[in-house]
Amino acid sequence: MSKEALIKGNKKVINAWAFYDWANSVYPLVISTAIFPIFFDANTEEFLLFFGVAFNNMELYSYTISFSFLVVSILSPLLSGVADYAGKKKYFLKLFCLVGSASTGLLYFFNQEYLELSLLIVVLASVGFWGSLVFYNAYLPEITASEDHDKVSAKGYAMGYIGSSVLLILILIAYKGFGMPIEWSFPLVALWWFGFANFSYKRIPNDVAISVIESGILAKGFQELQLVWTDLKSQKRLKTYLASFFLFSMGVQTVMQMATLFGIREIDDMPDSGMIISILIIQFVAVGGSYLFSYLSSKIGNIMALGSTLIIWIGICIAAYFTHKAVEFYILAGVVGLVMGGVQSLARSTYSKLLPETKDTASYFSFYDVTEKIGVVIGTLAFGTIIGLTGSIRNAVFALLLFFVGGLIILAFIPKEKVITHE
Repeated sequence: MSKEALIKGNKKVINAWAFYDWANSVYPLVISTAIFPIFFDANTEEFLLFFGVAFNNMELYSYTISFSFLVVSILSPLLSGVADYAGKKKYFLKLFCLVGSASTGLLYFFNQEYLELSLLIVVLASVGFWGSLVFYNAYLPEITASEDHDKVSAKGYAMGYIGSSVLLILILIAYKGFGMPIEWSFPLVALWWFGFANFSYKRIPNDVAISVIESGILAKGFQELQLVWTDLKSQKRLKTYLASFFLFSMGVQTVMQMATLFGIREIDDMPDSGMIISILIIQFVAVGGSYLFSYLSSKIGNIMALGSTLIIWIGICIAAYFTHKAVEFYILAGVVGLVMGGVQSLARSTYSKLLPETKDTASYFSFYDVTEKIGVVIGTLAFGTIIGLTGSIRNAVFALLLFFVGGLIILAFIPKEKVITHE
């Protein structure tokens, strides 16, 4: 990278950074939401033996995703410390992208007869995607000024929503119009993710090591993380925000992971193409939602804007419990899309604004990431447990409102006027 490209606000660097969302967002849409849950439900029995223990197939899927988030929450803090110490953010971004995209392609070979191995591939794909985001997100405070964080974060999510929708539509055309086996969607997603990511790598800056790389690099990375943790404890507003984020991300990410299962199992008159229609509604509305709440935050502040999304999320959980018809589900999908784009974009940019001046951005974002991932572990475990106990996804979705309520209450304790500081 040239010295000029490292200056905050460089449009080419910002565009390259946002373009990684275009590349990688095909995984959560096509794999996590649109295709694989339906594929998994259709290609497995209702009850499965996993290492000799019987599980409801949707319960087992929920536990599998939960385990993948647990792995990321263990790996990312240590690796982020190494990344900051040795200047390896870009290296780990590329590594996790490779693991995730390659594992996604291998889902082509998913087979219930080899269930344990097949679910290991599911875990690796999830770890690759979510692990790469730790290092991707860490670039945000480095490439743009504080007052532009909301706008740039929204741009990334908007690029992701559009790019992933484009590929999903192409897959549907190939599947419905030309008879392409649905299994081919997995290697197509892998090629899209890995291929377009390389355009981002060309302009995303190579970060500089804090010190000369020595032996015991993992220990140095852990020490770097300890320094950030010590500093974090004195950042009261940041800690309070992370507590709120911990709770509401349980709800947001669990809904995103399990929404397709809800539509398949709980909607009485859902047509074969109904879930795909719902998902596309969510994606395209989310593009506008990202920019709408970015604009709203500039008028009323990040905390008030985030709080408004959480109030809507609470309403969504209540409405979902009483949703039985496809048309009702489509309307609900539109509302989900509106606040999904808003809450994801604002959550990232608000955290970025609260960070102190630091070169340890990967380490700081690892705490953000671990907070989110541990929240999702708890959320998906709770979701799967409620399904196992009651046999109803509807009950599990309704219970998620508790996470949003808790997040909203804690969010209210962050002084609005102190949250956003401009450089």
